Amino acid sequence: MDYIGEHLFPGQFGHFLVVLSLVASLVATIAYFKATTAKLEELAVSWKKIARTAFIIDLVSVIATFLLIFFVFYNHYFEYYYAWNHSDKSLKLGYLVSSIWEGQEGSFLLWAFWHGVLGCLVMRLSKKWEAPVLTVVSVAQVYMATMVLGIHFFGIKIGSSPFLLTRYMNPAFLEIKDYLSLPVFQDGNGLNQLLQNYWMQIHPPIIFLGYASFLIPFAFAIAGLWKREHSTWTKHALPWALLALAVHGLGIMMGARWAYESLNFGGYWAWDPVENASMVPWLILVAGIHTLLIYNATGHSLRATYFFFILGFPLILYSNYLTKSGDLADTSVHAFTSLGLNWQLRIGVLLFTIPSLAFFVQRYKQIPFIAKEEKTYSREFWMFIGSLILVLCGGFVAVFTSLPVINKIFNTNFNIGTDVEFFYNRVVIFVAVVLGILTAVSQYLKYKDTNKTEFWKKLIIPTIVAILISGAISMWGAIHYDTYGLGFLIAIHIALFAGVYAAVANAGYLWTGLKGKLKVAGASVGHVGFGVFLVGLLISSSKKEILSVNRINPLNFGEGNKITGSGMENLTLYHGIKNDMGEYYATYVSDSTVDNGKKIYFRIEMEKKDGSDKFTLYPDLMRNTKGDQGISNNPDAKHYWNRDIFSYINHSSKLQEGEDTAKFNTSIVKPGDTIFYSNGFLTLDKVTLNPKDGKHQFTETDTAIVAELTVHAQNGRKLKANPVYQLTNNRVKYTIDTVYAEGLAVGLTKVAGPETFEISVKDSTK
Repeated sequence: MDYIGEHLFPGQFGHFLVVLSLVASLVATIAYFKATTAKLEELAVSWKKIARTAFIIDLVSVIATFLLIFFVFYNHYFEYYYAWNHSDKSLKLGYLVSSIWEGQEGSFLLWAFWHGVLGCLVMRLSKKWEAPVLTVVSVAQVYMATMVLGIHFFGIKIGSSPFLLTRYMNPAFLEIKDYLSLPVFQDGNGLNQLLQNYWMQIHPPIIFLGYASFLIPFAFAIAGLWKREHSTWTKHALPWALLALAVHGLGIMMGARWAYESLNFGGYWAWDPVENASMVPWLILVAGIHTLLIYNATGHSLRATYFFFILGFPLILYSNYLTKSGDLADTSVHAFTSLGLNWQLRIGVLLFTIPSLAFFVQRYKQIPFIAKEEKTYSREFWMFIGSLILVLCGGFVAVFTSLPVINKIFNTNFNIGTDVEFFYNRVVIFVAVVLGILTAVSQYLKYKDTNKTEFWKKLIIPTIVAILISGAISMWGAIHYDTYGLGFLIAIHIALFAGVYAAVANAGYLWTGLKGKLKVAGASVGHVGFGVFLVGLLISSSKKEILSVNRINPLNFGEGNKITGSGMENLTLYHGIKNDMGEYYATYVSDSTVDNGKKIYFRIEMEKKDGSDKFTLYPDLMRNTKGDQGISNNPDAKHYWNRDIFSYINHSSKLQEGEDTAKFNTSIVKPGDTIFYSNGFLTLDKVTLNPKDGKHQFTETDTAIVAELTVHAQNGRKLKANPVYQLTNNRVKYTIDTVYAEGLAVGLTKVAGPETFEISVKDSTK
């Protein structure tokens, strides 16, 4: 059957390019392998020429495939499912490009592109190591090509093609010649609203460059074992390892910044499983770089360096598996849904893990090592201890991040509880203490041995300065971490000292140890940065203050009340009316709808009460696309050198008019009982008659009952709801408490009997 309106050539050419990429990468793998193992120089040169040609053809094929997908997106050829599912006609050029890597197929192509670019740099810069290193890189390119192949081999799906025609996704369309004229194909599903952010245009390319960069140190380690040239590969691998460390670290930090600016939890790190999975290989690489430096200086720790470098890239692939397999779909905001390629993702992890570790074990005894133990007062001893701590920390995070996978394999139900952040923080805080102190003192140690008296003498001034600075911050910095008890608070202050100590001691070493020679000060500068980062993290995390106490509600919360876990942190704004918001007045001035009613911007004027500051915020709400119901929000913030004013809109009748069809569901409960809703559950903690706590204002003739409920959100967050049942002058009045963060309205609507009450809950997220 001939179908009307289809443009088949881009798809046919695209399939050819993907197959060409696969074949070229296979040829490059074989040719580079032959060049590495050739006995004669002439033969090696001949094979290397073939390999280079094939490798460049592979890279050109990947680039051409990417450009062809963009051509399909740009021309809105919705007969291609990938274009229909990830783009629409309203997307601006930047979002149109970034919508390509919204899907798994585009992200694999982006990854393969960076492999090719880095491979060409190795080709140019590492002549001696080109053949063995690019053999490994070419194997990775073969794997990447299979992920976008999109064929069925004996009933097994291999890869997912970005050139699959939409009609094959639904058999009904196969019977309609002009199916493209149907209303559903007049526009695409579009880019997910939460991803329509400039960070989507810059963060994924950087994070995938980081992923690709891990392959090069891994390949050098394999090449070192392969060629048995254990003493030379480390110096060639060091710049590539530093590149991977910097780029992947930048990608992680950009992701944290994106979360801070675009998500409404008001933070930058939530121990999300996908975030964790990206961080673990970075920690292992940091450990590997330190042991590599030890080896280059002393000859110790080469075996550890091999192990850490070999572990890095498989952990990147495992991180990719966790993200794209769908196993974390219920626990991570980043995870993809499964494309049915989990077996292929697992094979990728195993392909680069088992053979490489087996090769390492086989050659282990051939790796040079120094039997003599490092001295306690040597730099290499404590650098190695620090590396081990990093690896143990990474292992801890990796194991508990993998619980959904472990539960799936062994049919268990392990979990880390609802307070995810504290679960990790209570362990990582001690890692931060140890690493901060080691970072401070290790620079003052010399390789092989150090004069003890001289060592302690040099540390006196930095230690005193660090104690004074950290003590001042602890005394007057208002560090609030008292939620988890005195022990955790003490650990926080010790970590604060460790961070200050790392920064001060390394800054001092720049002058006392290096005499201001900045060309060799890379390690000290990096350690100063680590110390400042640690201090900033600890201070900023304790400074969150909620300004938007809801004073329009008839309940009086009193002066100085901190509503830290309550739905009452949301303030209702009325057009043109100045509202009290902490030190500021907030006025909802106007709004404007864009993108055919999909998004609405709100102009909020903020003015400090003393008149010293005035600015405008433009948070927005968006209708969800791609089959999701409800709305999403993009916050806006005013940035100062020492603080940010952060705001977001939870609800607007203008955008949601006619959408909120949720009804109140009633439950008869007693204290201690549980009520479930779509994203968690509520527990009735207690009910108080005529409370006299300063929060409520009732007359002597009123009969009032206040319920205290805890909302346990799916993401681990705990919120409070305090609905009121009030009898005044023989009339019943209900005060509904709204937990906007979860889309809940909670009411105490009836006294059903002795110690039993009717709780009504409306869940607007259904």
